[in-house]
Amino acid sequence: MKTLFFPLACSMRNRFFPGGRPSLRTSAILIFGLLIFIALYLVSLKAVGYFHAQNELGIILSLKIFQMAWMIMFTMLIFSTMVSSISALFLSNDNEILCAAPVSSARLYWLRFVSNILYTSWMMLIFSLPIFGAYGTIFNAGPLYWPLMLLSVFATATMAAGIGLALTIFLVNVFPAKRTKDIVVYLSLLFGILLYLVIRLIKPENLADPDKFPDFLEYLSAMQAPAAPLLPPSWPSNLLSQYLLDGHTDILLTFLLILTPCILYFGGEWIMKRWFFIGYSKAQESFGGFHSFRAKTYHPSPIRWFFRRERHLFLRDSSEWSQLFLVGALMVVYLYNFKALPLDRSPMPVEYIQNLISYANIGLTGFVVASLSARFVYPSIGSEGSGFALILTSPLSTARYMLYKYLFYVIPFSFLALILLLTSNHLLHITGPMQWISVGTGLIITWSVVALALGFGALYADFKAENRAAVQGGFGAILFLFSAISFELVIIGIGSAPAYKLVRSVVKTGDAPVILTISTILMLLIMLSGAFAISLWCVKKGIAHLDSGC
Repeated sequence: MKTLFFPLACSMRNRFFPGGRPSLRTSAILIFGLLIFIALYLVSLKAVGYFHAQNELGIILSLKIFQMAWMIMFTMLIFSTMVSSISALFLSNDNEILCAAPVSSARLYWLRFVSNILYTSWMMLIFSLPIFGAYGTIFNAGPLYWPLMLLSVFATATMAAGIGLALTIFLVNVFPAKRTKDIVVYLSLLFGILLYLVIRLIKPENLADPDKFPDFLEYLSAMQAPAAPLLPPSWPSNLLSQYLLDGHTDILLTFLLILTPCILYFGGEWIMKRWFFIGYSKAQESFGGFHSFRAKTYHPSPIRWFFRRERHLFLRDSSEWSQLFLVGALMVVYLYNFKALPLDRSPMPVEYIQNLISYANIGLTGFVVASLSARFVYPSIGSEGSGFALILTSPLSTARYMLYKYLFYVIPFSFLALILLLTSNHLLHITGPMQWISVGTGLIITWSVVALALGFGALYADFKAENRAAVQGGFGAILFLFSAISFELVIIGIGSAPAYKLVRSVVKTGDAPVILTISTILMLLIMLSGAFAISLWCVKKGIAHLDSGC
């Protein structure tokens, strides 16, 4: 067993502890991550504290949001596990060595089970701790809350991994061998359906519309009722909610969280013994098909052929383009939340709330762009593999290669940001200066984040990675995400003061003073200049690293 984990352990050690001790960059990223961890805790503390300071309804609503967080986290972990496990279980390069070695399927399953949790769940689990920890602080939870919280987080990750791996093995055996990679398409569609069902089960619109109920008592009872008690993610939320309210620990839920991961693990191990090698054999069969060659006119435009090449590489990998279904589903849910906002019930003037949400939406859009950049843009250079040597020997310079790759990704990402910003502004009935401020700031963040992803992807390109899940768990990906989020927060913080003054003047007087308008435009130009300088510096560092032979 130790031999199986030895390559993984060596990879992690050499990546974060070269020479047997923490490197300077490892220490820097740990400090960076700790700062973000503390920031998330403080923000969650403020938000949960606001609800808790209200009447009993505020406490109930905060616990309802607590349940929603567990539901969404569990759903995302299942999908992430299923997408990465197709590559890890059936398409990984080391399968030929492992399957030829005297390694039982049970031990191989244990290896894939642990590595999938490490690669796909670590970030969501670590950064969920400050959010759930804020509830314990605000509710003055007893000392037992913290081990219960850690047990709940660990159990959620292992349950999601067990379900995801078992479903993947089963689906690979059910579908034809020639469509093994296309299973991800169906997984994406299934995830969209699952996400919709989860949202319908928790009924978030009821949080803000008591008028749907005959009286207030029925509304309170509906809010206090557990959300989908038969689903696994409701067990940790209900267990912790009960403990937060009255200090009571439900023994049944505790044993469910302890025993269910074990049952799912051994069930997945049994499925692995029964069907893995059959599915693996099918996954190695030819995909078939034929191609007829004919004379074509040569078009010497480098950018045209580069875009064509990138498009073909993207479309050939079903695990990549099929995730567009997931992006579409998340966009619909994202925009639906703006439509369901009860702005007319706000104690503040509607105009102020609308503009405040519109400005906060810049940060949310930036987080979406950063996460998608980490998934698609950052690994794009390393995914070239050994074929990158051909690019280095081609007449195309590395700088031109990076420029074309940037343009290939920044165009769709800009459209995505515009759709999110303009549609949400339309649903919020935003007009005037905030419309232009949100669009301008959002585009600056989008252009810069894509450039940062490309620069970090070049600096930390791994041309020998087994799969993209391993790349996203690497040092460079972590550093990129931390840098991108910090950059977004700085940009939003810098632009908040002039934007607030200009919008407040327009709301009060209906007119935008020339001085405030000019100062806001100058601030946008300063942000654009700073973002351009940072992006250019990062991309140049990546180009220099690639030119040096990596």
